[in-house]
Amino acid sequence: MTLSGPTPQRILVYGVTGSGKSSGATRISEKFGLPLVLADEVAWQPGWQQVEPERQREIFTALAADEQWVFDTAYGIWIDVVLHRVDLIVALDYPRWFSLQRLLRRTARRMVTREPVCNGNFESLRMVLSKDSIIVWHFRSFPRKRRRIRAWATDPTAPPMHRLRRPRDLERWLEP
Repeated sequence: MTLSGPTPQRILVYGVTGSGKSSGATRISEKFGLPLVLADEVAWQPGWQQVEPERQREIFTALAADEQWVFDTAYGIWIDVVLHRVDLIVALDYPRWFSLQRLLRRTARRMVTREPVCNGNFESLRMVLSKDSIIVWHFRSFPRKRRRIRAWATDPTAPPMHRLRRPRDLERWLEP
């Protein structure tokens, strides 16, 4: 899969939790020389305190107003802001088993190594077992995100989209 025409200047990487959105967005940002916006870095403060939704909308409205960017996702509370400006959606529409096993491995690694996630936050066993767990979030959000990707794929008014169904599709798209 190759890009035809001018390089998109505003790209949204979208997919389910654990699909590799941040890694993919980082690589896309590097390939095209576009600024990277990691949503979790903006939306979460130290101590796992989420920025108030109204403030998130203000921040992401300002970020989306820029002429160039790659967003690694779009939260439901401000996705409309990004969709009004996006040139291309890169949809990571991978099977549940794949994104879930990737999420489980990443979470286990982060708990063991104490690798910071965003703004100095860390994943812990207590968090993984809580009702707000990233694993629970995967199961809650998977159907909704999948429906959204499939709706965009059939909507002629939606922004252009590359729907990637396997990680190797992303690798091929990123090849020089």
